[in-house]
Amino acid sequence: MADVASPAARARTGPDDQGAGEKAKETAQQAAGQAQEKAQEVAGQARGRVREQVDQRSSQVGRQLSQSAQDARSIGEQLRRQGKDGPARLADQAANRAERVGGYLENSDGDKLLRDVEDFGRRQPVAVVLGGLVIGFAASRFLKASSEDRYRSTSVDRYPSTPRPSTGRESFGGTVPPSPALGETGLPRTS
Repeated sequence: MADVASPAARARTGPDDQGAGEKAKETAQQAAGQAQEKAQEVAGQARGRVREQVDQRSSQVGRQLSQSAQDARSIGEQLRRQGKDGPARLADQAANRAERVGGYLENSDGDKLLRDVEDFGRRQPVAVVLGGLVIGFAASRFLKASSEDRYRSTSVDRYPSTPRPSTGRESFGGTVPPSPALGETGLPRTS
């Protein structure tokens, strides 16, 4: 079928259509740019919050380790008074290490901690892999134990008064062992 519009009519609508397409393209590019800027801003805010949390937590752990170091020193002094110099030296060594780590955590920011962990991972990749395995194993054991406890508590909560079907073998002291003369139903065997 032939096009109804004349060449003059087509020439008049062509540039306007192209202009509208360019405007739509520009608008889409602007919207995409704004969305990208907003995403970068949100990501920057999230990084800032994570960095702040790491700083707070590491400072808190550092203070706790410093307190533990003081406790270990007092234990070492008590052991010395009791004449136990070997264990007292071990307590002092543990206190010194805890104090160093506590001071490091308290005085380091999140970026420095992350850089140090990355550097350690590059120098000792086997230690990082083994540490990850140990942490993963411990986490799986914890989750398994907590899920069993959660399952027991929810099954009791859901069906607190629902009696179990009787097998006819219960007694006040528990389940009665099966008798060779009785069948599965608890009735005497017929064969």
